[in-house]
Amino acid sequence: MENTTKSPKNIKASEVAEFILDAGVFLMASGAHSGRVWRNCRRIAEHWGYRMNFNPTFTGIMVSVWNDKDSENAVTRYKTAPANTVHLETLTQISHLSWKIADNEIEYDDACLELEAIKHKAHYPFWLVALAVGISCGCLCTLAGGSLVDAALAFCGASVGSIARHFILKKQFNQFLSIIIASAITTLIAGTDTIFGLGRAPEMTLATSVLYLIPGVPLINSVIDLLEGYFSASIARSLFAASIVSSIAVGMILSITLLGINNF
Repeated sequence: MENTTKSPKNIKASEVAEFILDAGVFLMASGAHSGRVWRNCRRIAEHWGYRMNFNPTFTGIMVSVWNDKDSENAVTRYKTAPANTVHLETLTQISHLSWKIADNEIEYDDACLELEAIKHKAHYPFWLVALAVGISCGCLCTLAGGSLVDAALAFCGASVGSIARHFILKKQFNQFLSIIIASAITTLIAGTDTIFGLGRAPEMTLATSVLYLIPGVPLINSVIDLLEGYFSASIARSLFAASIVSSIAVGMILSITLLGINNF
């Protein structure tokens, strides 16, 4: 039986470009900063005998792949990144895959299959995420000086808001709209603490219940990209994070106004 497995010498520049674009945009969408994407993709390209350069943007990546020994074996491609859904386990899995390729532990065809398996791996159930989000916000409320009643309302608000956001995104509505609605729902629930005077520190309930919406990963990545010289990506991530924070504020203002809270 003929062996169809490709050796590094038989892999074309277009195939390398497609592979590292697939891996790169998925890394970006899962929460990787530009420097990490560059290191993983370069490691893969160099093992297969190619040099590469890439230009990351917020919406995708453009890569150039070429072989120094064959000037005609070169290609430049662009690929749009999928919607941002932070999943840090994905970053680790693709990083491990890049090292397996670099250490010659896996061939090209098997690497493509493994990358596809990583891309289609199921995430955590939305109800489990909502439960974890609620517990986190409730604990933060307690640490900020809230009582158990305050923490319970922060838990309920964050959990319900997280579930509402999940279903809005599932219907493929605008991401910022989902944040506004989630923030408004969370604030409505947390605001009952202030309206009825249920807990010891109702202001902490309002302040901590929406923290699950804060764009921590884009904010951190924007600073890392800035320090590493990826200025366009850094500015785009900063604007994205600022838009999310603004959406949170809009949702909170709508609910606070509706509830008639004037001392927040």
